[in-house]
Amino acid sequence: MILKSSQIGVSSDELSVRSLIFFIVELQNLLNYIGSRMQRSGETISIAESVTSGFLQFSFSQMKDASKFFIGGMTVYSLDEKVTLLNVDAQEVQKNNGVSSLVAETMALNVAKLYKTDWSIAVTGYATPVAESNKKLYAYFSISYKGSVILSERLDLHSRTKAVNAQLYYTEFILGCFKLELDKLKQERVVNG
Repeated sequence: MILKSSQIGVSSDELSVRSLIFFIVELQNLLNYIGSRMQRSGETISIAESVTSGFLQFSFSQMKDASKFFIGGMTVYSLDEKVTLLNVDAQEVQKNNGVSSLVAETMALNVAKLYKTDWSIAVTGYATPVAESNKKLYAYFSISYKGSVILSERLDLHSRTKAVNAQLYYTEFILGCFKLELDKLKQERVVNG
C-alpha cells in the first residue's frame, strides 16, 4: 500500500523541505570529502558549465580552503561563448545546439588548458524541456585529468523535473562521479606504489 503525504499528515511542501535538507546534508558530506582529497593531492581543478549555471563552481567554492585547489571556472551559456572562449567546434555547436558529448569533452579539455589545472569538469545540457531537446531533459558531462578525458557520460532526467531541481541533480551527480574518479586514482596509486 502506498500512502499519500496527506494520509500521513505531511504536506508535499514539508516533504520538499525535508528532501532539500537531506540533499544539503549529503551534499556537504560530498563537498567535504572532495575538498580534503583535493588538498591532500595538491592538484587543481577548473570548471566549464552551461546547464548548471554556476552550481558546480559554487559547490567547489564551499569547500574548505577551496582557493588552494579550485582555480576558477566559467559559465558559457550561449553557443557563441562555447565557440569563442572554449574553442568548441562551431559546426558541432550548431548541429547539436551546443549539447553533445563532444561539446562537453572539448569544454573540459580546453578549460583545463585555459586555467592550467590538473582536473576539469564540464557540463552542457537542458534544464527545461524545449523543442531543441525534443522536450527531454538531459546533460552531457566530462571529467578530464592531465589533458585526457577520463569520463564522459549522458545523464537523463524526467521531463517534468523542475529546472532548479534538474540543475541541482546534475550538479550532485557530477560531483559524485568526480569523487569516484578521485577514489579510482587513489586506488591506482596504491596498487602502482
